[in-house]
Amino acid sequence: MSQQAAIKPFIEVLAGRRQAVPPLWMMRQAGRYLPEYRELRAKAGSFLDLCFNPDHAAEVTLQPIRRFNFDAAIIFSDILVIPHALGRAVRFEVGEGPRLDPLATPAQIDTLARQADFSKLEPVYEALRRVRRELAPEIALIGFCGAPWTVATYMVAGQGTPDQAPARMLAYRHPDAFQTIIDVLVENSIQYLLGQLKAGADALQIFDTWAGVLPPREFVRWSIEPAKRIVAGVRKQVPDAKIIGFPRGAGGMLPAYVDATGVNAVSIDWAAEPSMIRERVQNRVAVQGNLDPLALIAGGAALDRAVDDVLENFAKGRLIFNLGHGIQPETPIAHVEQMVKRVRAYRG
Repeated sequence: MSQQAAIKPFIEVLAGRRQAVPPLWMMRQAGRYLPEYRELRAKAGSFLDLCFNPDHAAEVTLQPIRRFNFDAAIIFSDILVIPHALGRAVRFEVGEGPRLDPLATPAQIDTLARQADFSKLEPVYEALRRVRRELAPEIALIGFCGAPWTVATYMVAGQGTPDQAPARMLAYRHPDAFQTIIDVLVENSIQYLLGQLKAGADALQIFDTWAGVLPPREFVRWSIEPAKRIVAGVRKQVPDAKIIGFPRGAGGMLPAYVDATGVNAVSIDWAAEPSMIRERVQNRVAVQGNLDPLALIAGGAALDRAVDDVLENFAKGRLIFNLGHGIQPETPIAHVEQMVKRVRAYRG
């Protein structure tokens, strides 16, 4: 069977067709909980060296597929590759996360390049091409970007902060200057995502990790509107592009996000209220989630109950089984196997 003809359960759900056994993958599935990842990471040098070496990035992307035969692979990269391609200094400090040169004032924002150097992202595209050649045809390949709001929070502060106060304050005090950052990220994210589709991605995810810190008015301006523009920009070139949004912590704003953006699915975190999701979100689009990553660490009967809760709440509709956020490094591999076995035994 050709790749074009193969049925990909993950894509079927995004296309509107519920699957009796929900397709399954995990956010951050390529990563530190796997010993083979840690071994390669030690050889690679810096984190960005790992991301920008197509051999390494492709290998890391495929490692969890070999172990667990997930229904989708997500390319190994980082949400801060766009600032890197815009010429911002991006580095990853061990144990401390990313560091960038801050854009904390309107004058500093004026120094931001408007057009990314996409040759810097060619290694990501090459990794996608290599993974697509290696993947079984029924397994989907996901490309992604960081949402403009979330990426901007790192660019403004120069690092992650507990509540993203620096970006929120800049957006209140200098909304036009902050809008400049958002506009640059929107336009360059569109081009980046189109490049990923061209390189072999079957679907795309927009990660808005820090959407939940925004009040409703700011959520509309800084999370919904940029996502809407990205979806429209991608679909202008690829009309049937399958796109998942993940405005983490959006809560009661999720229906508005779905209605405005036109995404095919939304990821939901583990705190999402099930009846609201079923009645106001899953009746419109597929949902992806929402197992608590700590339940996956706990294992045993607690994990079984948590998996069953997700299935009971959402598997009668269009569901992609996933975590409510990324898998934690200390997660036992045996617990991932337990989760996969329980989901795959479901018949709904």
